[in-house]
Amino acid sequence: MRASPARTAAPTTGILPPMFRQLLRNSVLRRILAALGTLLGVAVFVFLMLRAIPGDQISSGLGTEAAALTPAQRAALEAYYGLDQPLFVQFFSWLGNIFTGNLGFSSRAQTSVLDLTAAALPVTFELAIFSIVIALLIGIPLGMLSASKPDSIRDGAGQIVGLAGLSIPAFLLGTALLAVLASSFGFNPNGQGFAHFFQDPVLNLQQMLLPSLVLGFGIAAPIMRTTRTAVLEIRANDFIRTARAKGVPPRRLQLRHVLGNALVPIVTMTGLQFGYLLGGAVVVEQIFSLPGIGRQVLLGIQQKEYALVQSTVLVIALAFVIVNLLTDLLYRVIDPRVRAV
Repeated sequence: MRASPARTAAPTTGILPPMFRQLLRNSVLRRILAALGTLLGVAVFVFLMLRAIPGDQISSGLGTEAAALTPAQRAALEAYYGLDQPLFVQFFSWLGNIFTGNLGFSSRAQTSVLDLTAAALPVTFELAIFSIVIALLIGIPLGMLSASKPDSIRDGAGQIVGLAGLSIPAFLLGTALLAVLASSFGFNPNGQGFAHFFQDPVLNLQQMLLPSLVLGFGIAAPIMRTTRTAVLEIRANDFIRTARAKGVPPRRLQLRHVLGNALVPIVTMTGLQFGYLLGGAVVVEQIFSLPGIGRQVLLGIQQKEYALVQSTVLVIALAFVIVNLLTDLLYRVIDPRVRAV
């Protein structure tokens, strides 16, 4: 008796309708769906972590006077802030308000969180852009210089600079730089009130100079290391030796053939660092008195303002996701091979 041939297991995608299978093959759509899942995870995490911190808006706003509240007064305040509702009701109520554009209200600033975020986000974006430009101007040339002669003195010097950028904390470098320039040269533009670029471009650039240098120096280190590794890997390929044998000028060889093919990992690292700056510049913003988005989160945590912190962190996560999506799209422009993935 002949054994019947084994049946091949049907692919899991066969269960889905053809239209959905076709959509899931689109890499951009898959990344968008993953980004939405990430944002939902961030929303849940921040919501729960804030409520795990001891205290609430009532005790933060009233301080020691909160102990003198009667049960009826506390119940009235809890109802006002929505703290008397179950956690899942509070979460979905906040999430529903987000979709309508209502990010909440800040009792400390007596204004909406949307207005606060609209004023703080451009400051952080400006700081992030200046920092990334400084980091690229330092990291890429230094990485190519180190890779031009591995294990040499110039390579060792580049590695030392990169190690210093990774090792020196931003708060220490920022505090020392600010103290030296203020005491020795009387240069402290950040001691004045913050000036937006369109209000006073000169003062704004002066106020952005020091924090951008501090952040840019730290970010230049991973960009330098990424550039060095990518350039060494590209230079070991056969097409580089062929181009050199054909007499391609050294400058064109380095810029077009070597650096051009090493851009994908450099762009990856730059996108990650830019996303980090959107929420990770809180220490530098605090040192240099910049009213950015990170400082807004810090003040919200200190004041136990749930709506302010939740909505601001979600905006930071959204900006980070958008930066990563743009980075993925930039891959397709730099490297055509990525378009087929």
